[in-house]
Amino acid sequence: MSSANYRPAKLNRIVERFKQRTNPKQRYEQLLAYGKKLQPLDESAKIPENKVNGCVSQVYVTADLQDGKVFYQGDSDAQLVKGLVALLIEGLDGLTPEEILQVEPDFIDETGLKMSLTPSRANGFYNIFSTDEKESSGVATGLACLV
Repeated sequence: MSSANYRPAKLNRIVERFKQRTNPKQRYEQLLAYGKKLQPLDESAKIPENKVNGCVSQVYVTADLQDGKVFYQGDSDAQLVKGLVALLIEGLDGLTPEEILQVEPDFIDETGLKMSLTPSRANGFYNIFSTDEKESSGVATGLACLV
């Protein structure tokens, strides 16, 4: 598998869902729907080691390596950010660390979400993605900070 423009099929499906939404309000609604589906993160996991730095919102991400694949959990106190966390978890969950490290964050541009996000939220997204990558590589993760 080439590292150039690698994108897992499930992340492609997410991008395609967002591309079908024709206006920013529909994209926000889709993002909020992802956040509502996010499994709750146990309060015991909301510790400084799992906090995504550089976010205005409180964002926590954990990663576990099972049978060579990374499985994430996450949460945020902001609904929009929770949706971004859920989007990343759904798109990256169950991949190998090597696969996760090959994913480029530019897929957010294709969703149409980036132009609708405030600069701090866009920066937050990249921070969360980066956190997920780091977690996936040791269990190094790369979810950046969304807000």
